[in-house]
Amino acid sequence: MLLEALNSVLNSKRQTKRIITLAVDSFFIAISFWASLVIRLDNLSVFSNINYWLILSGLLPISILIFVKLGLYRAVLRYMSSQAVWAVVAGTMLSTAALVLIAFFSTTGMPRTMPLIYCALILLTVGGARLLVRALVTQFNGSNKQPVVIYGAGSAGRQLATGIVIGQEYYVSAFIDDDASKYGSVIQGIPVISLIELKDLISAGKAIKVLLALPSASRSQRNRIINSLEKYQVKVQTIPGIKDVIEGNFNASELIDVEIEDLLGREPVTPLPQLMALNITGKNVMVSGAGGSIGSELCRQIIKFKPTKLVLFELSEFALYEIEKELSEYIDKNGLKIKLYPLMGSVQRVNRVENIMMAFNINTIYHAAAYKHVPLVEHNVVEGIRNNVFGTYYAAKAAINAGVETFVLISTDKAVRPTNVMGASKRMAELALQALSQASFNKKTRFCMVRFGNVLGSSGSVIPLFRRQIQEGGPITLTHEDITRYFMTIPEAAQLVIQAGAMGKGGDVFVLDMGDSVKIKDLAEKLVRLSGLEIKDENNPNGDIAIECTGLRPGEKLFEELLIGDNVQDTFHERIMTANEAMLSWEDLEPLLNNLDKMCHNFDHESIREILLNAPTGFNPTDGICDLVWAARQPADDTKPVSAEIIKLSRA
Repeated sequence: MLLEALNSVLNSKRQTKRIITLAVDSFFIAISFWASLVIRLDNLSVFSNINYWLILSGLLPISILIFVKLGLYRAVLRYMSSQAVWAVVAGTMLSTAALVLIAFFSTTGMPRTMPLIYCALILLTVGGARLLVRALVTQFNGSNKQPVVIYGAGSAGRQLATGIVIGQEYYVSAFIDDDASKYGSVIQGIPVISLIELKDLISAGKAIKVLLALPSASRSQRNRIINSLEKYQVKVQTIPGIKDVIEGNFNASELIDVEIEDLLGREPVTPLPQLMALNITGKNVMVSGAGGSIGSELCRQIIKFKPTKLVLFELSEFALYEIEKELSEYIDKNGLKIKLYPLMGSVQRVNRVENIMMAFNINTIYHAAAYKHVPLVEHNVVEGIRNNVFGTYYAAKAAINAGVETFVLISTDKAVRPTNVMGASKRMAELALQALSQASFNKKTRFCMVRFGNVLGSSGSVIPLFRRQIQEGGPITLTHEDITRYFMTIPEAAQLVIQAGAMGKGGDVFVLDMGDSVKIKDLAEKLVRLSGLEIKDENNPNGDIAIECTGLRPGEKLFEELLIGDNVQDTFHERIMTANEAMLSWEDLEPLLNNLDKMCHNFDHESIREILLNAPTGFNPTDGICDLVWAARQPADDTKPVSAEIIKLSRA
């Protein structure tokens, strides 16, 4: 009943609670005043002394006014902080000083030790009552909270614990820390334990989650800690930014799963400012595919180095609206003098592209517009080639005609010995730029290409898919249990693209150091275990999440590569290499492109496949022709894709 009444008061209107608190504090001040006199004089006759009543009549409003000025009534009792405690202490001292002054000027005889007793009683009543309310509310509301453990007993961990106390969902049962000197100590009423003791907490039902509070830890250190937590059946989470916790903006509902970057454990390299700025600062820059995952991040990095103009070229109206709105807000917030131009259009319309480059006097182009999804390009061959090959070719020809200084193509590791049309189309785009870089009519434009693997969080990334499948109870679907991929974060990839472009001399093929390739099955298993769940397989039929292999999709490779040959050279940037790849002269490539253009116009898929096989792309398809339009046009008894073996035999 007491707790229910207390909760009812706490849930009342703010003004009502302040009035109640003022009344209670007034009562405590009066009680402390009379109790201190009675205790010191050991005589109840003090109540009949009119002078004492006069002193109290002056002390009471002065003390309340002091507490108001110190902000004591702005503090929420249930979330009482150290600031409120200090307000109580300071208010008590000032109230005691007021008592001494009033007694002195009223010439009323008062024992010298009485103010000391009064001071102690005020602290005990006014301060103690608040602590009692907080304890009762915490006890009352904590009955439905779930136990969590915080990894990291430093300042960030303590701030996180304070934020959790305020919330309604969790309570902290323990801190885990790597510092052995902290073991057995108690911080903010919470014990500090070692990692090996976590198993006992889980068994006792006192840990359903481990929250990481490690803002200063490197990515490799976080990876080591996460790996050590994998063997425990407990969910591992973090918060969007420890900065929010330190600034008091933490919300328990905002807990998120461990970032995939922490699972990879590779440290990002700090970009070199001189390379980042070389093709951007004070220049007119254009990004094609500006609304895509890579294109949009390129734009975010570019505006940090203050171009004069930034042209956003994008086919998708909504994607263009989103990135233009975001960048405009950033420019306004930071007081930048950058002219932003959101332009819609397709890179396949050469007149549109060339007119834009000339109108805005473009100096640097980052060409990110492409179709990148392997199975979709397999099913839409002509459009894939139109966009990836001819979109790049048209943009490059427009750049030459407009006198653009630097043209950077965002390429892919799938262009290396491609087994699918998407990879072959990107290798053809590279060949076009290599040929144009040495063409006699190109007097000014430097072309370079940058290859890298999968970027985390890009469209088509497997990580969001795996997490959704885990939330839905599984199964997780893989195409093959041995499939591996390279991974890099989008910001790091964009920074390296900009830096590689600044090093280009003409026709360069740059390759980004993606670290070690990652086995996708291992990544999926790690995500399951860090969700506090178990893998369901033959060895553990009662597990939570099964992993199923569905077979490789059309054109998909088990292992991706970044180089065609071994002829690779280092640059002065530790994560960027340059490759010397086979190329064609413009005189040899132009008729090939013209023929490919004609075959695309005629939807002659057999001839398109033949051209891609004969060109120096290294195309080695694992599947036959998978274009959906082509398949629909085949006779009813011949609807199967033409096999790669038949196409190869036709070449011979």
